[in-house]
Formats: sequence, structure tokens, C-alpha cells
Amino acid sequence: MAADEPTLISATTVWSLFSTVLLLAAAYGLSKAALPRAVSQKERAMYIWHVFDALTHLILEASFLYYSFFASSPTRSSAVPTLWGNPAISYGAKFSDAPLAKLWQEYAKADIRWGEADVGTVCIELVTVFLGGPLAVWITEMIRKGEGRRWFWMSVLATAEIYGGWMTFAPEWLSGNHNLVTGNWMYKWLYLIFFNGLWVVIPGWLLVEAYYEMVPAVELMQRIDVTEDEKKVN
Repeated sequence: MAADEPTLISATTVWSLFSTVLLLAAAYGLSKAALPRAVSQKERAMYIWHVFDALTHLILEASFLYYSFFASSPTRSSAVPTLWGNPAISYGAKFSDAPLAKLWQEYAKADIRWGEADVGTVCIELVTVFLGGPLAVWITEMIRKGEGRRWFWMSVLATAEIYGGWMTFAPEWLSGNHNLVTGNWMYKWLYLIFFNGLWVVIPGWLLVEAYYEMVPAVELMQRIDVTEDEKKVN
């Protein structure tokens, strides 16, 4: 779906981008306060990512859910299927003047589904906010303590995030991208590809790291078990 080139970056655009940078800065600041100086750069990067991930889910995406359920207008809904099955009422961030609603109105310029409550997107975000957000918080604590089980739970969350991205965009790709605005460079490359790509590339990296941590550990345990069994036989 194409859109005309914007002639001016609005205050809402600046606020939306600034809020994302602010969350990242908060994640970095927390890493400096919570982690020891001797921690590796890889561990610090994983910590920062999961704090940023948690803040994104529990603040930004949670606000999307709030507006999807509680911001409404007595106008006929353009979403199909409609939330609660009532086409006479429209729900979504586009019907609120709150600051975080403005952020979603800005993003909806690239993906229309985030302006007026899209049932499929809402369902994905319910899982993301209420399961993914708390899990990301828990993982940050496991990273801080250096717990070995962090690798398993990072793998669980990373897999869920990649799958969530697939279920968000695959229906659009298969149906002709009717809700995606790809004719504008900023909406396509910054809003759609860059921001969503973060939740593919970084979880993918975490899965690779987890593989090389968990597989050798399992193989070592298997060798130990074999050695112990051989000793018992002898």
C-alpha cells in the first residue's frame, strides 16, 4: 500500500522516536547500576536487550492493549473481524488523545492495524504483554545472578518473539499487504523493517548463543553418564 511522502516530520514523530530511545537509555543505565563492572560485553548486551524488551512490552505495547479495549468511538468499525463482534463501535488508539496513543497513531501510518484495534494483532499482543513482558523481566534477573537456566528461558522468549513477528506479518504478506504502507521510505524502512527487524535479528542471535551454551553442556553430561556406566560395568 502506497502513501504520499511526508513534507515535514511532526512533533508526534519526534516524540515517538524519542520514547524508544528513552527506553533504550533506561535499559543501558540499569545495566550500569545492576551489573558488576567485570561482566562481559556479551552478557551486558543481553541484559540491556531484555530490559529494553520488557519495557517495550510492559509500557508501549501494554498501552496499545489498553487503547484497543478502552478507547472507542460510536462510529462503524473498519476492522474485520470487529472487536467484540459489534461493527457499530470502533476501538483503538486512534480514538484517544493520550500521549502514548499518539505514538500508536504515528506507527499506524505504517501499519493501519495498530490504529484501530485489529483482533489478530490484539491477540498476539495479549500473549506478548502478559507472558513475554514478565518473562523478559525474569530473564534480566537470571542474567544478573549468572544463573545457567537463563539460556533455556532466553531461548523460549526468543522463539516466541520470532513466531510473534511471523504471525503479525505473514497474514499481511499472504493477503497483499493491504494494511502496510510501503510506498514511503520512512514508514517502510524505519517503522516496519528496522523496528520489527530488531525482534528477529536479536532473538536469532540469542538462539545461536544459547545453542552453543546448552548443547556442549548436554554432550558433556552424556559423556559423564557413559563413563559412570562403564565404571559400574567394570
